[in-house]
Amino acid sequence: MSEKNTKLEAPENKSGLERRQFLKKAGVGATALGAIALTAACTKKTEESAAPAVQAKKKFEWKMVTTWPKGFPGLGTGADYLARIIGEMSDGQLTVKVYGGGELVPALESFDAVSKGTAEMGHGAAYYWKGKSEAAQFFAAVPFGLNADEMTGWIYYGGGQQLWDEVYAPFGVKGFAAGNTGVQMGGWFNKEINSINDFNGLKMRMPGLGGEVLGAIGAVPVNLPGGEIFSSLQSGAIDATEWVGPYNDLAFGFYKAAKYYYWPGWHEPGTTLECFVNLNAFNELPKELQAVVEQACKAANGDMFAEFTARNSSALNDLIVTHGVQLKRFPDDVLMKLATASQEVVSNLAGKNAENKKVYDSFAKFRADSIKWNNISEVGYSLARASIKN
Repeated sequence: MSEKNTKLEAPENKSGLERRQFLKKAGVGATALGAIALTAACTKKTEESAAPAVQAKKKFEWKMVTTWPKGFPGLGTGADYLARIIGEMSDGQLTVKVYGGGELVPALESFDAVSKGTAEMGHGAAYYWKGKSEAAQFFAAVPFGLNADEMTGWIYYGGGQQLWDEVYAPFGVKGFAAGNTGVQMGGWFNKEINSINDFNGLKMRMPGLGGEVLGAIGAVPVNLPGGEIFSSLQSGAIDATEWVGPYNDLAFGFYKAAKYYYWPGWHEPGTTLECFVNLNAFNELPKELQAVVEQACKAANGDMFAEFTARNSSALNDLIVTHGVQLKRFPDDVLMKLATASQEVVSNLAGKNAENKKVYDSFAKFRADSIKWNNISEVGYSLARASIKN
C-alpha cells in the first residue's frame, strides 16, 4: 500500500511541479508582455505628444508699407515679388501683406510706420529718410557715385551693410538692399537745357542728394512721392521731374506732360531700393526665418535689376517711335558743372558730423577703387562694342 501510494504520488508531485513551473514561466512571460505593451504605449504616447510640437511652428503675419503706387511696374511689383518669395521660402511660416503708398500710411511716412511697429516691413528708397539721418542717402544713390553693380558690391562686401545697420539702429530699423533700377534717366523737361543757367528757378522733382545739387545750381528741388508726380507736372506745379527710366516713365505717362527726355541720370547712377524691417520684429523671428528675409531680399535685389535691364530698351523705343518723345543728352559743360556741384554737396555733407563722415569715407574709398577697375572692364568693353558696326 505504501509502495503503491508512493508510485501514485510521484506523478501528482511531478504534475504539480510542472504546473508551478508553467505558472512561473507564464508569469514571467506576462510580465515581459506587459512591459512590452507598456513600452509600446509609452512610445505611442510620446510620439503623439511630440508630433504636434514638430508641426505647430509659430506663424508670423507681417504688413509691408511701400512708397510706391500699389502694383506699379518694377517698383511696386518688386515689393510684391519680395513678399511672395518670403512666403514661399518659409513655406508659409512668414507671410507678408503689401500695402501701396497711401493705403495704410502716406508713402513718405512708411519709415516712421515701420519704426513704430505699425507695420513690420517697408519698401522704398533710403534717400527719402534724409530728415532722419542724412547718411541714409548713401545707401540709395549719390550723384556721380556708384553704379548698380558697385552699390551691390559695397553693401555686400565693402562694409556698407554694417554701416547701414549702424545708421538705422537708433530708429529700431534694419535695412536690406531689395532692388536696383540701374542708371536712371536725367529727367523730363518742357524746355531745352542748353546751359547750367537754364536750371535757374526751375522747380524740379528730385529727392536726395541730387535735389541738393539742384538747389546749389539755382533750381528749386521738390520732393514728391511717385503717385503725385504726373498730376504736378501736368498742372505746372513743377516744371520738370526725374523718376526712374523708360520702363517706369512710360507706365506713368510722363510723355503726355513733358516734351524732352534727358540723359544721363547723373544724380542716380545705380539706385538701390530697400526693404526696411522693424528690428524688434526681425529679432523675434527664429534664425531660419531671419535667413529667409535676408536671402529673399538678395533675390529681389537681383530680380529687379534684371527686369529693368530687360524692359528699358523696348520702352525707350516706344517712347520715341510711338509717342514722339525728343531724346536729348545734357551738354558736356552742364554735366561738368553738375559734377563740380555734386562733389561740393557730398563733401559738405560728410563734414557735418561723424556719422556722415564714416559712411562717406567708406563709400568714397570703394568708389575710387571701383573706377580703376570699371574703366578697363565695363567702360573699356562698352567703348569697344560701340566702335563695332552692327
